[in-house]
Amino acid sequence: MEKFKRIPYGISNFKQLRRENLYFVDKTPYIKRLEDSDHFLFLIRPRRFGKSIFLNMLCAYYDLNEKDSFDTLFDGLWIKEHPTPEKNGFQVLKLDFSRIVGGREKLIQSFDGYCGTMLDGFAERYKTLYPDGFVEGVKAASDASQKLNYIDRMAKETGARLYLIVDEYDNFTNDVLNEQGEKVYHALTHATGFYRDIFKQFKGMFDRILMLGVSPVTMDDLTSGYNIASNITMRPEFNMMLGFSEDDVRQMIRYYQGKGKISREEEDIVAEMRPWYDNYCFSEDSLSTDPKMFNCDMVLYFLKNLIQSGHSPKQMIDPNTRTDYGKLKKLIRLDGTNTYRTGIINEIAEKGYTIGNIEESFPAEHLTQPEKFKSLLFYYGMLTISERFGARLKLGIPNLNVKKQYYDYLLEEYQAIRPMFLSDLMDSFDAAALDGEWHPMLEYITTNYKETTSVRSLIEGERNLQGFMNALLNLNPYYLTAPEVELSHGYCDFFLMPDLTRYPMIAHSYILELKYLKADATEAEADKQWTEAREQIRQYGQGSKVQIMTHHTKLHLIVVQIRGYELNRMEECV
Repeated sequence: MEKFKRIPYGISNFKQLRRENLYFVDKTPYIKRLEDSDHFLFLIRPRRFGKSIFLNMLCAYYDLNEKDSFDTLFDGLWIKEHPTPEKNGFQVLKLDFSRIVGGREKLIQSFDGYCGTMLDGFAERYKTLYPDGFVEGVKAASDASQKLNYIDRMAKETGARLYLIVDEYDNFTNDVLNEQGEKVYHALTHATGFYRDIFKQFKGMFDRILMLGVSPVTMDDLTSGYNIASNITMRPEFNMMLGFSEDDVRQMIRYYQGKGKISREEEDIVAEMRPWYDNYCFSEDSLSTDPKMFNCDMVLYFLKNLIQSGHSPKQMIDPNTRTDYGKLKKLIRLDGTNTYRTGIINEIAEKGYTIGNIEESFPAEHLTQPEKFKSLLFYYGMLTISERFGARLKLGIPNLNVKKQYYDYLLEEYQAIRPMFLSDLMDSFDAAALDGEWHPMLEYITTNYKETTSVRSLIEGERNLQGFMNALLNLNPYYLTAPEVELSHGYCDFFLMPDLTRYPMIAHSYILELKYLKADATEAEADKQWTEAREQIRQYGQGSKVQIMTHHTKLHLIVVQIRGYELNRMEECV
């Protein structure tokens, strides 16, 4: 069989990728856009969106030492036929600040040691372009700052052009902020902090600078008082620079189908991936023009499994790259409290979105402000731009991958209040999906709701109930559990849509209408609400959209009424 390009899962070395003939989604048209933008650029994208391989590609393109390799490295890519004037025109220094680790006492030493090592390597790589003794001069300098000064002076004397590329520029400072607090972080990024000092050197030394990270906080603190970079994070021309478009994904699928490595239909594969990995938008101005973007690492994970095993991965979320829930918890408890931010998490988990504006930059001291927290969730990839909402934006959960992180966080919070034994719940999911026995599932959830939230309610009333139901229902592997789905005559509370691609044995699907009453509600109020709910859910069950979404399964329409913490009644409506 004809040789095929392997999936570059976990590969961030562009030269390795090209020389080993791995599959590469061509992002080289953005090189010209970057050059036309500004000399000092700053971009934020969530983790696992292809930042590292993109930066590595830029290093290969601009490095004057790679001039003879240009045709080999960029053959078949857009930039090969459309080179820019700056091609192979720089001595490139690439730094990855995720390599810097250590506690407060060792942080300066770790930073200086890493930068010093990279600068020594820079000197070795470009030594033929400098006078004799250049390498020795760099290595003899006492610290990274002195090495930079020496290289700067020699570069100016020889007329060298320098390009600085920084990956994960904010990685270790974010860790410091989360782990060691705002005071230690402030000492690094303000006044005479060593990190702020090194950035001052960068501005006067390099002809071009590109920095990528996941948060605008560090950049705001570092640049107050002087301008070091243009923030292109939300500019529409760069909205699709990182991540995969649906067209990128479809081209990849067709390639492997053509090589005989994938036998499934293209539409089926895209339909399975889309709810898990798609739906990112990073620019308000791109809402009506650009397609939504896929998380590229997750797409590669999925296709690698599909090619190797012939079927999609059992776990749709890559266990090796899944966001650490501790990061979300630390975001919520930045100032030692979490009441308001937990309320935002509950709101997002309940509705699937929140309303607000995205702050393009803000200092660390403002992180505890409500709007800043929403912005931070956006930058971390936990929210995306869904649509305009008057003068503000509707910021939604992008996909099931992210949604599960919200619900897993809520579940941990509930488990901390009162541990739940989930094996019985998993048994009830089997009964509901395979046999249509839905009572055990809802009895488990409503009983534990009473026992858990009566100990300490995370947030009072209906939102607490919605969050609790969401957290437990989303543990069900058989369904794509969707709150607030638009059906005939309104939005249902929960639609348990069968995941027949992964579990074709599912025989039953569910629409749940969840009604909440205050503990002191009268029987007349309860009866009126119940009658209205029964009529509403019958309307939800009608229409072609429901038939398409449930496929051949039997649809159950269930109304659940909670009074205070107690189950008042639940019933299936025929």
